[in-house]
Amino acid sequence: MFLGHYGLAFGAKRIIPNASLGTLAFATQFLDELWPILLLFGVEQVRIVPGAMAGNPLVFTSYPYSHSLLMAIVWGALIAAVHYAAKRNARTACVIGLIVISHWFLDFPVHPADLPLWPGGSARVGLGLWNSIPITLFLELAFFGGGLLLYVRQTRARDRVGTWGLWSMVLALLLIFLSGYVSPPPPNERVLAWSALALWLFAPWSYWVDRHRERI
Repeated sequence: MFLGHYGLAFGAKRIIPNASLGTLAFATQFLDELWPILLLFGVEQVRIVPGAMAGNPLVFTSYPYSHSLLMAIVWGALIAAVHYAAKRNARTACVIGLIVISHWFLDFPVHPADLPLWPGGSARVGLGLWNSIPITLFLELAFFGGGLLLYVRQTRARDRVGTWGLWSMVLALLLIFLSGYVSPPPPNERVLAWSALALWLFAPWSYWVDRHRERI
């Protein structure tokens, strides 16, 4: 899942309004932000197989440290601990930790049976909804649209940046998502990894947007 993770970040602002949208965007996509780094260092592996699934040409052969359930819990706990140490707000820190972990559960419906439960384990799970483009589009857009609606209903722009900064980010996310269905797959795994590092840009972008919006 891609857009759905950002939808959760938008929607979570309703639960913990004191947290920046940037923190929420970072947390919800942390596993995917970590993955290309591990891929570039050869710790995890992926193959590009056009037609492997209707909605995704990637075959994730090994990604136990970024996408196993156990490690998602570990990363969530670590990020929650760091946030608590910085902000001293236990409730917000716990929700942020759960948001990190939620990435695995949002991936579960769309991935084939390739999500590990723990590093070194043989069990792999996933419902494989990427095999249906209509269902994938519905899930992604429903999560994204629902979360965005919650965000815009509880915040308002302080200035023009708060308006066009938000909607330009929404447009960028939609274009990235939809381009995956009309563009050819990356030529190799290293290009894929370097491209995926662009996800890190959405955290500071979200911080910037959120600073120019206020709670209603």
